[in-house]
Amino acid sequence: DEVSMTKKQLADKVKGGWAAKTIGCTYGGPVEFLHNGTMIQDYTPIKWSKDRVKYYYDTFPGLYDDIYVDIVFVNVFDRLGLEAPADSFAVSFADAGFPLWHANQVAKYNIKQGIMPPMSGHWLNNPHADDIDYQIEADFAGLMSPGMPNTASEISDKIGHIFTYGDGWYGGVYVGALYSMAFVSVVEEALNTIPEQSDFYACIKDVIGWYRQYPDDWKQTWFECQKKWTSEVGCPDGVFVPFNIDAKINSAYVAIGLLYGKKDFYQTIDISARYGQDSDCNAATAAGILGT
Repeated sequence: DEVSMTKKQLADKVKGGWAAKTIGCTYGGPVEFLHNGTMIQDYTPIKWSKDRVKYYYDTFPGLYDDIYVDIVFVNVFDRLGLEAPADSFAVSFADAGFPLWHANQVAKYNIKQGIMPPMSGHWLNNPHADDIDYQIEADFAGLMSPGMPNTASEISDKIGHIFTYGDGWYGGVYVGALYSMAFVSVVEEALNTIPEQSDFYACIKDVIGWYRQYPDDWKQTWFECQKKWTSEVGCPDGVFVPFNIDAKINSAYVAIGLLYGKKDFYQTIDISARYGQDSDCNAATAAGILGT
């Protein structure tokens, strides 16, 4: 199918994606990893004011790893063109001076030791390979590929393996496709980019099924996710505690926010944040997709 839009409309959607992602990240910031294995109850307020974004940029810029890592890759494309090799992205990423965590931090260490992609993100070298890292940084791939999820996946194939593998990589592929399809349509269509035999596919497919079963009860869907999909088997920080930075469960929280938010911006980021775990990242991704 062909979809047409003016250059002005396209620019508006891209700007909407980046602005909304920044707002969503800021909204979830105060509750990031404070509620692990439990949802944030309705009576618990999540702080917001018109100066929150500036406040976090001034006091804790590391909150925005969702954004500044993306920008490194956009700059490489801008400098070297669409055929830029994976090594160029890896070196630019490793040489940047910003704070990193989990799969990103291990990948940086690997690259500095001469282990280049895809092995820098391989589970043999990176115990965080299933973590959320590429999922929170794949927005640019979809925003650069409006309505072309397969093109977004090609970008993810080149860049996502710098840090992740398996479900960790699928999280980024899915988010890239969500953004790409946000220019035209979204949650279920984007799942076509993921292999059906993967746990990641099964998890998101379950979310869509639970949404249809409980269309007015996002809390019930949260409980279903808890029962089936919250076993953390990858990240060393989360194996024996409720902390869970696994890509598929956090992608599930993004999908749930988009489905139950019903295109209402506040509802979308509030639900995604109240699901707990990596609240800022999940709200940021859901917001960016809706903003697009």
